[in-house]
Amino acid sequence: MIKTELLKIGDLEGDLEKIKRAASLIRQGQVVAFPTETVYGLGANALDPGAVDKIFKAKGRPADNPLIVHIDNIDSWSMLVETIPDQALDLAEAFWPGPLTIILKKKDLVSDKVTAGLDTVAVRMPSHPVARKLIELSACPIAAPSANLSGKPSPTKALHVMEDMQGRIPMILDGGDANVGLESTVLDLTFDLPIILRPGGVTREMLELVLGEVLLDPSVFSSLEEGQKPRSPGSKYKHYAPKAQVTIYKGRQDRLIAGISKEAQRLIQAGQRVGILTTDENKASYKDGIIRSMGSRQRPEDLARVLFSLLREFDDLGVDHILAEGVDTKNEGLAVMNRLARAAGFSIVDL
Repeated sequence: MIKTELLKIGDLEGDLEKIKRAASLIRQGQVVAFPTETVYGLGANALDPGAVDKIFKAKGRPADNPLIVHIDNIDSWSMLVETIPDQALDLAEAFWPGPLTIILKKKDLVSDKVTAGLDTVAVRMPSHPVARKLIELSACPIAAPSANLSGKPSPTKALHVMEDMQGRIPMILDGGDANVGLESTVLDLTFDLPIILRPGGVTREMLELVLGEVLLDPSVFSSLEEGQKPRSPGSKYKHYAPKAQVTIYKGRQDRLIAGISKEAQRLIQAGQRVGILTTDENKASYKDGIIRSMGSRQRPEDLARVLFSLLREFDDLGVDHILAEGVDTKNEGLAVMNRLARAAGFSIVDL
């Protein structure tokens, strides 16, 4: 078993030697977990197929699920893709560094292992200073999915990474809690109109201010058809799921509360341990089960920030079934509902 070292990064310059050690591992073809503003990433040299294989092995990730390549400068981007259209440059100016991944046609330099055999590559420039410094010191683009076991809720804390990756990777850089809390928005620019394949912190509304019309891929709220290849991480398999069964309830607030309360009572009487994932506006209305609020419905960015952490907390509490309130899909609410729907395997009750 691999010994996993956890290194706390408090001050970027003061802890620079720790990041240099992590970068040395990346250059040696190893895998390192590191913080980003979205979630923690599990990184390896994107140009080293053998190193990329270690990502899939550590996560237990299916080989047909493509990875995102992380860069720290535009020159690296041009090295990876055939051309950078004006739309992409406009997006980079508006949102990079930040939680936006852009899909373009790839150059042959990018391994098919990274792209799962697709002729496109997904690239983003993270804003977290530790991530940026790690990429710079590694002197290579870093391929990185979220640093969790495949299918589980993504890690927003270094402790989450240690729970999943201890004994699987040599090093975790602890750069504090992720401040976005959900993976990046994935935007495909290889079609006539831009298409969101995975919603995230850069919202559809924000993108449309820069690009005009932006489409939403059907896979955001449905499973891919049999034999259909995923073009983005998080679009094919059941993702972000805790051990507990998750059911989402959608509808008017009074119906939500009544429906969830009734089902919680039924499950508890059947001997189940029930968690209720609610919002500040409704929290006091529930009387049964383990109740956790994501925050106010008026601030969907707050819901996004804590969602994965709360799903993992329910696991720690031994919950058998999570009854979750649906939220409005405007702004960051779209990403919250996408992650909840996939965690639930699209088990959604309309009230």
